[in-house]
Amino acid sequence: MATHEQLLSALAAVTDPNTGKDFVSTKALKNLQVNGSDVSFDVELGYPAKSQIPALRTALVAAAKGVAGVGNVSANIASKIVAHSAQRGVALLPSVKNIIAVASGKGGVGKSTTAVNLALALAAEGAAVGLLDADIYGPSQPMMMGIDGRPESSDGKTMEPLENYGVQVMSIGFLVNQDEAMIWRGPMATQALEQLLRQTNWKDLDYLIVDLPPGTGDIQLTLSQRVPMTGAVIVTTPQDIALLDARKGIKMFEKVGVPILGIVENMAVHICSNCGHVEHIFGEGGGKKMAADYSMDYLGALPLDIRIRLQADSGKPTVVADPDGEVAGIYKAVARQVAIKIAAKAKDFSSKFPSIKISKDT
Repeated sequence: MATHEQLLSALAAVTDPNTGKDFVSTKALKNLQVNGSDVSFDVELGYPAKSQIPALRTALVAAAKGVAGVGNVSANIASKIVAHSAQRGVALLPSVKNIIAVASGKGGVGKSTTAVNLALALAAEGAAVGLLDADIYGPSQPMMMGIDGRPESSDGKTMEPLENYGVQVMSIGFLVNQDEAMIWRGPMATQALEQLLRQTNWKDLDYLIVDLPPGTGDIQLTLSQRVPMTGAVIVTTPQDIALLDARKGIKMFEKVGVPILGIVENMAVHICSNCGHVEHIFGEGGGKKMAADYSMDYLGALPLDIRIRLQADSGKPTVVADPDGEVAGIYKAVARQVAIKIAAKAKDFSSKFPSIKISKDT
């Protein structure tokens, strides 16, 4: 009969392709049971990986069966996403485990397109995902997510998020006419955004993606100080002007204690659909160099591709329009890296501590 030690040694030879670490030393492998020739165990992943679980199970079962005396092997592999720490002194939102800000220093770099595809990629891997359109002045997520209508409210105080493609969505665009301009000063816009965030009945989200407006003004600063952000993703193009503004966004997050999860380089290269000619219209390698300069992760590069724009404008973004395509694969790889970086962060234990209430005896 195989021993626990033999099985642990064999299973430790299987590494997680996403982290490069084995499942034994990281304590992801749990409940190892040996009953005669029958072996069973659980593996708990800290990030969503629905598409990868079959291959992981095959590798782990094969490793266990390589031990002499092992017959049947039962491997239960599942994701368990927990809440991770945010900025110091900012309490987590109920029903939202992790908040990811998607930001850019300037407009027009494809930040909203990145945010929506990031949300859809996480949902495709089995996570419960929400998307908050924080651009009060130019909300685009209703169009990109193919949603219209108005949020319902049963109590007159809170709103139900609208939903499509398995993602919960809230935007000021659901509450105003499409061609209506939001002529609001900063404090009014900031208050409206906080209401959208806190008065939406998010339903047990693993991740809430916040599509921030471009820049480092009132809304960005207030969100960064008051909203419990697990981390931020910076979107830029390789163009020098975009990189200059992206650096300002990085500095803002650093000052308020929000960690940068990585940099996404959008419109990195254009490949002519007729002749295949490769051209770096906005420059080459700027995002990668900036990531290296700031010792940050370079999450990936998206091409300047007309299909990305057409799919987003039609309300069916790339990850759902062409889920097995090359570009969707890039978005999924970016989402996986973001989720893995969050899983490696310190967990939030605030819910474990008792709350102290002081009452006056009468």
